[in-house]
Amino acid sequence: MIRLFNHYLSARTLLLTAIEMVVLFQSMVLGYQLRMAEYAMRVPISEAALFTVTMLLMMTSLGLYQPQPEPFRATVRRVLVAYGLTLVLMSVVFYLLPMFYVGRGVFAASSLFAMAGVLLVRLMFFRISDVGLPRRRVLVLGNGPEAEEVVRYLHGSEMVRSIDYAGLYPVISERDDGEPSRRINHDRLLRSVRELRVSEIVIAVRERRGGVLPLRQLLDARLAGVRVMDLAAFYERERGMLKVDNLRASWLIFGQGFDRGMARDIIKRMFDVVVSSLLLVLLAPLVLVAMVLIALESGWPVLYRQERIGEGGAPFMLYKLRSMRQDAEKDGQPRWAEDGDSRITRMGAFLRTTRLDEVPQLFNVLRGDMSFVGPRPERGFFVQRLIEQIPYYDVRHSVKPGITGWSQVRYPYGASVEDSLAKLQYDLYYVKNHSLFLDLLILVETIQVVVLGKGAR
Repeated sequence: MIRLFNHYLSARTLLLTAIEMVVLFQSMVLGYQLRMAEYAMRVPISEAALFTVTMLLMMTSLGLYQPQPEPFRATVRRVLVAYGLTLVLMSVVFYLLPMFYVGRGVFAASSLFAMAGVLLVRLMFFRISDVGLPRRRVLVLGNGPEAEEVVRYLHGSEMVRSIDYAGLYPVISERDDGEPSRRINHDRLLRSVRELRVSEIVIAVRERRGGVLPLRQLLDARLAGVRVMDLAAFYERERGMLKVDNLRASWLIFGQGFDRGMARDIIKRMFDVVVSSLLLVLLAPLVLVAMVLIALESGWPVLYRQERIGEGGAPFMLYKLRSMRQDAEKDGQPRWAEDGDSRITRMGAFLRTTRLDEVPQLFNVLRGDMSFVGPRPERGFFVQRLIEQIPYYDVRHSVKPGITGWSQVRYPYGASVEDSLAKLQYDLYYVKNHSLFLDLLILVETIQVVVLGKGAR
């Protein structure tokens, strides 16, 4: 894993992206050279760059850079859809910006090279990269459910292609009945590290006091070049989340992250204002049609206003297109939406699947109540309960809430205390590591969520 702008990215994903970037760029150049050789044309740098960036964005938005492997046939389908979307967007660009125009013959030849090159890279990449790139060998030091959870994760080889599980090293021995008996002599720890060729040690221990950890041996391992990390840092790197049950206040206070800067805030605010204004103009016809259909199906009002909790715990009024019956909470008792919720209208189901019901929140972004990217704002009734039941829940209110966020693209719709806990762990990661780079990644992945209808309820 490589840390880039406070966010962890897979080295294999970065390598694959770099290779395909070269393939896509050279495909356009080769198409020009093949079709326009007799005219001694210049190297089409701007056209090739535009094609490369557009294609990479479409491939990313369709999930082609996710760590989960998939059948090659499914990859072919995704690449074809990405190319189709690229063709549409490039056609729009050619119409609006004629200086980037590419002739049909050149574009056809370039597309052929690009598709063949990407599919060939995809066919061969993981076989070659699994041999060529170093793998991390992880030793888990600990006992109990924390260590077992790490071991289960490391055994999920589909998710962690670059990690080998080296073994489990206990810190407490057990009697026959499973109860803790005595501390283990740790003289063998360094020998085990050498024999197993360990490159990382994960400390999977909830209670560290009382001399449980072999500190001298861990220091020697660290000095020998072995990376030693606790559970919070391990899950932050590997899963993009901060597990609440592994967090300590001291780790949050003294660790890296939680940076705030005026320059970033200004740039993010400018981005929010410009993009929300453009989207409101572009989506206005769809919103008007949706409002008419809502009124025809279930009457007025078509807009739904609801108080949510924003930055600093301050309440604000959030706007959405109404997707439920008008008597959805006639008893006055707030409740989460459920799968197959009978309160959702037919038009509302479509709006929720396409996320069109959230378009009015662009007004909240313009007003400054929300940002494009951030933790989803929750209702005050639920916030009070969640703060009482979940540690660190109010930390998510240290940044502006967003229309989309890290938890939205990493976890399905949350409709319970357990779901809120799971989503909070991704929100905490975002609050700790948020940057413009991570915001852009989230926005691109949001396209995949919308296109594939993930997490709608």
